[in-house]
Parts: sequence; C-alpha cells; structure tokens
Amino acid sequence: MSIRAESRRKFLKTISLGAGAWVLSAKDTLAQTAIVTLPSEASYPRNAKDSADYTLHIRTSPVEIAPKRIISATTYNGHFPGPLLRFKEGQQVAVDIYNDTDTPEQLHWHGQRISTEVDGAAEEGTPSIPAHGKRRIVFTPNPAGFRFYHTHNRARADLFAGQYSGQVGPVYIEPKSEPGRIDREVFLVLKEFEPTFSQGGDMAQDFLSPSVPNKELEAAGESAMKASLAKGMPHGYEVGYASFTVNGRMLGHGEPIRVKPGERVIFHILNGSPTEIRSLALPGHSFQVVALDGNPIPNPMHVPVLWLGTAERISAIVEMNHPGVWILGDLDNDDRRHGMGIVIEYAGRPGKAQWIAPPPFKWNYSRFAKPGATAASPDVTFEMTFAKDNAAEEGFNRWTINGVAFPMTNEMVPASFHLQHGKRYRIRMRNASDDIHPIHLHRHSFELTSLAGKPTAGILKDVVMLGGYQEAEVDFVADNPGLTLLHCHQQLHMDFGFMTLFDYV
Repeated sequence: MSIRAESRRKFLKTISLGAGAWVLSAKDTLAQTAIVTLPSEASYPRNAKDSADYTLHIRTSPVEIAPKRIISATTYNGHFPGPLLRFKEGQQVAVDIYNDTDTPEQLHWHGQRISTEVDGAAEEGTPSIPAHGKRRIVFTPNPAGFRFYHTHNRARADLFAGQYSGQVGPVYIEPKSEPGRIDREVFLVLKEFEPTFSQGGDMAQDFLSPSVPNKELEAAGESAMKASLAKGMPHGYEVGYASFTVNGRMLGHGEPIRVKPGERVIFHILNGSPTEIRSLALPGHSFQVVALDGNPIPNPMHVPVLWLGTAERISAIVEMNHPGVWILGDLDNDDRRHGMGIVIEYAGRPGKAQWIAPPPFKWNYSRFAKPGATAASPDVTFEMTFAKDNAAEEGFNRWTINGVAFPMTNEMVPASFHLQHGKRYRIRMRNASDDIHPIHLHRHSFELTSLAGKPTAGILKDVVMLGGYQEAEVDFVADNPGLTLLHCHQQLHMDFGFMTLFDYV
C-alpha cells in the first residue's frame, strides 16, 4: 500500500507490469540474466592488488519498464536494478566506481559494518566520487545476509536525483549456513518511477501493530498542524508515482518466475523506493519469514502478507504447493494495476495470472522476536522526538529531531550524540507526527527492544518503521568507531532535516 495513495491516484495512468535484472560477476564480466534464479556457479572476486574485483558505472540510461515505455534514469552499469553483487563474509573486495555523470555521487553500502571512509555518506565524511571521476574502495563485506547499495545524495526538490533515480542494487553476503533446504533463490527489487509532487493526503497506518497512538504525541502533532493550516499554510509536498516495477519491469511485461510444485523458494525482497511503504501477497501461499534486513530472526513465522518500509529487506521461504498462475503483488489495487507485481507461473499451468486479495493482516515485528526474552539493559539511553514543521521549507515539510533540523548544506556538522566504544546504547524514539518513519542507523545493526511500550528482544535490523504518534526503542553496541548517521530513509524527510550524527569519544 502506498503512503499517499489518495493524493497519487489523481495522476496515475492505466498501464500493466513485469521483471528482469542484471547480475555482475567478478572482473567486470557482465551477463544479462533474469535475477529471479541465481546461477549456482556465481563467481567470487580474485585476490588481485592491481585491479578491482568489481566495477560499477554510474550513468544516465534509458530503462524499458514495459514495451515501448522507456524512462530515463541514473543507473548502475546502465540497467535497473544495479547488478546483484555476491560477496563472501570476511573476504576483502575492491570495487572501482566510475561516475559518468555531471554531479558528484555517493554510493552507500547499506547494512554493512564498514568504515566511514567507504560507507558512502557525505555526512560521515566519506569522500565523494567526483563528476566524471573514479574512486576505488576496498572493504571487507560483513555481516552475512541480504544487504544493498544505493546513492546517498540528497535530492531536495529534484525528482531526478537521489533515490528517485535508478541507483539501487542488491548485495548478498554468503552466510555460513542457509535456513534449511532451499531449491532456488529469487531476488526482487521493488521500485517506483516517474515521480511528481502532490499536496495533502493521509498516510495509511492501519497495517501496523501495535497501532494505538500515544495521546501526548498525537496532541502535540495535531496542534502544530492545526496552527500551521490556520495561518494559511498548505499541506507540505509529498511524492506520487505514475509507474511501479519489480526488478525494473511492470507487471505482465517481464519474464514470470517459473516454479515447480514442491519447490522451496527463498525470496529476498528489497523495498528500493525513495518514499513508499510496500506490501506483497501471493494468493494461495504463505511466507515463512526467516530474516529481516538480512539478519536471521529468532522466531521464523508464516505470514500471509509482507510489509516493507523504505530500505527494508525481508527473506522469506515459500512452499510452492498451490499450482496455477498467480500475481505476487502489492495489496494496493492502484499500485498493483500500474505495475507493482510479478507473475508466478507453475510448470504446465499456462493462462492468465490471477489476483486474490488476502484476508486482513496486521504487521507486527514482535511476532518474529524471541519468545519470553527481555533485552539487556543499556548503559546509556538517548531520547529523541521526531516532529514536522508543516510546509516550512518553501512548501516542503521541515523535519526535526529534538527540535533541530539537520542543515541542508553539504558542510560537515558536529555530532549531536556521543558514544564510548563497547557500551550499549538505547535510542528511545518518539514520533510526534502522523507519518510513518523508516528509521535507519548506518554502520551498525540494532535490536528492537520496545514497540509502543511493549518489550521485545532478539530482532536485529538496520531499519525500523515507526508509526505515526508511536514510540519505539532500539539498542546498539558502539563497536564500529567513526561518525555514524541516523536518519529517516524516506527521501523527502531525510532531505529536509530528518538526520542526526553520533560520534565516538
């Protein structure tokens, strides 16, 4: 379901949808192959000091998301999504990144525990990749699991920049063991294109649980909004989209995922959207969630629907036990009809793909937690309140953390929170707005320790959706020195103030 479904519908057009992508092997060998089934002979980098193991080119390219429907986007190696990069945990790699555009770029290795030198965030001091220049980076991939890479440029009002572009690619760091028998891997990157600005509309919140708002936060947020509107301010800008894709193809315009009865398929799903929350259901099937954001969960659980905030990843096993031709698609009818889905086709079952809506289902992270467990006590707790100044930046909402908006310049700024190596820190997050925020911490994983006042333990993530007027707590250990960025992964929110820095002292 989209964040601003009602406001976007006025400019959606009727189109259909599909899937396809590119896989990058070592030493610059680029082979076009469906991303839905990974080759068993996937190659790994060679230990060469004089040449890179992998090469990525940032360039503007035409992307055909449906027959004769071609868009222009900034991509990696000329395609969307970017190449699937397979690494081995603990095996050092060198990557050459060429920037063939006119704008300095940053490539962020989302979800990895690496240094600020290569993390890919200007706010942390990572050197940029200059326009028409090159940068070689060397790092040791970790931890194992499903990660990804993307631009970390701020877009502000430019709907061709930042993650509105096509700069998103999956990463898989080989774990020491897989969760049981798996017959096939399928990687799916969900992404919208052709963005436009809109105003107004309410964010869908009914899928999240717990969902009872904090009355104090609600009163503060609603009061601020009423005061702004009373002054004649419009609602701040939001973003809607005209086309929706899975692996760069609209539903019905790419190769289906072909399966056989009895197969166990693990889906690695990435929400590569700049702004939207996504859902997925497959009629007649359930998903056994085994990892969130690439990290194994303590309580694998079967669910009928998956929900992913911006930049979240889910790894889930599906038993192929319901033959037919089905649409694996978003619950939002407009988004699905305009591209957000892919066909699942059983062998020997040709025909028109069917969609059957699942029964209502609430998404609650805590169902995947360790039953009866309580998180360790923190050494230090940081209090953070997130708030919105409606339309305060030339019609865009300004976002603040504890009343302070991160500067919208590219200059380095001092950290607001200070860490000591080895200590356990708790972030108590309070959302004084009606928006859902996918909160992301760089270069560390965090443990979910409380959701809407209810304790939980055992779930490690790097992004968590914080509902409107909700509270949550996450813990992390300060074990990766250097400036560390925390921000909302919704591009508009990040661009207009929703960021803060930690440093090690």
